[in-house]
Amino acid sequence: MDWRGFGPAMGGPKAMDLARAGLGAGLGLLLAGLALRGLGLGWLIAPFGASAVLVYAVPNSPLAQPWSVVMGNTLSALVALAVLTALPHQDWAVPLAVGLAIAAMIAGRALHPPGGAVALLVSLGATGGWAATLGPVALGSALLVGIGILWNGAVGRVYPFRQPAQVGPHGTHDPTPEERIGLDPAELAAILEDYRQSANLGVADLARLVGAAEQAAAARRMEGFTAADIMSRDLVTVGPDAPLSQVAEIFRTRGFTSLPVVEAGALRGVIFQIDLIRRAREDAFRQHKSLLSALIRLVDSHRAKHPKAGEIMETRVPQVTPETPVGALLPLLADGGAEAVPVVAGPSIVGIVTRTDLVSALAQRLALGQEPRTASS
Repeated sequence: MDWRGFGPAMGGPKAMDLARAGLGAGLGLLLAGLALRGLGLGWLIAPFGASAVLVYAVPNSPLAQPWSVVMGNTLSALVALAVLTALPHQDWAVPLAVGLAIAAMIAGRALHPPGGAVALLVSLGATGGWAATLGPVALGSALLVGIGILWNGAVGRVYPFRQPAQVGPHGTHDPTPEERIGLDPAELAAILEDYRQSANLGVADLARLVGAAEQAAAARRMEGFTAADIMSRDLVTVGPDAPLSQVAEIFRTRGFTSLPVVEAGALRGVIFQIDLIRRAREDAFRQHKSLLSALIRLVDSHRAKHPKAGEIMETRVPQVTPETPVGALLPLLADGGAEAVPVVAGPSIVGIVTRTDLVSALAQRLALGQEPRTASS
């Protein structure tokens, strides 16, 4: 026997995960309990503690989704009440109620492990009649879910979990680029069903894992190549005090989409074309003008007071070194990420890698079967 199977099966937690789960569960239970008490429906029941573990600690689990929580707990209470009514004062009715509750949850596509505890609690006669039991169970479960939606959203988690047809980062229903080539949601759902994993993982999260695996595989194909191999070295830069009219002129004449901002040889930030549009949109809103007139005024070289590059540059852009593997650039330049990544040596910028540079390198490597360069070559 491999005794490792008795050890921890989960990875080590991060401090943020501990805080999000612990504080969220405590707050959710407190607010749900106070609401139930305020409505005259009693207090918390023990199974709610298990429901809170799922909703606040593993919100991506199919077992933690709103339908599973509310319907799972309510169905279990309903089944247990029915068994208790049909078979009063029978000890064997207790395990029967739990077994039937599990079957009902699976049939209702609402499997929720705390539902088994709800059925056990109800069949032991620890609750009141039908109304006194179903009301608090259903409402308490719904409160945990509602508070969980607010809490998980506030701490940067997606709950309820992602759906394949959700609007993407650009406001369209197109899948993200890494999801467009590969299995469609129906095929992924079939895989989960075939391997009996639909209770452990959602279709959208499986798609994310597959995409990450494919991205890692693509990175392996680029082993041996570094940022220094594909970066642009002859850089055009501006200083923080450069007027935006100069920035716009460089974008127009050079065809760039990004421009490093450098002072005394050190990188201070990067300006992207979209930054000009964002600033113009803010000016248009503030001055009650059209976007076009605000944009024209923004880049007008004859203005008495010129807006400067330092006012709109982005300072929190990812940076890499010349030795950074090309594979590490893939997630940085993916859809929704940066349009360009500066390459720095200490405080100084020595190059920049754009999405075009990365796509060109990938295309050459895949099409030509090019081997990575080595020191001897």
